[in-house]
Amino acid sequence: MADHVPFVVEDECIACGSCEEICPEVFTVNETLGFAQVMNPSGAPTDKIQEAIDACPVQCIHWADEME
Repeated sequence: MADHVPFVVEDECIACGSCEEICPEVFTVNETLGFAQVMNPSGAPTDKIQEAIDACPVQCIHWADEME
């Protein structure tokens, strides 16, 4: 499960803040850069991270191992 980590497709992110609101232990919105970032990929349970992924309005957050 070590590679089952979330990541943000920065070019698609609109910095709405929903991921950070739901799961601030993992996500933060970088206002300067204009997108969310994963700061601590193991900072919350998988189901809470999935809740943040599901709430993303542009669906730019994925699990790294799904993209291989």
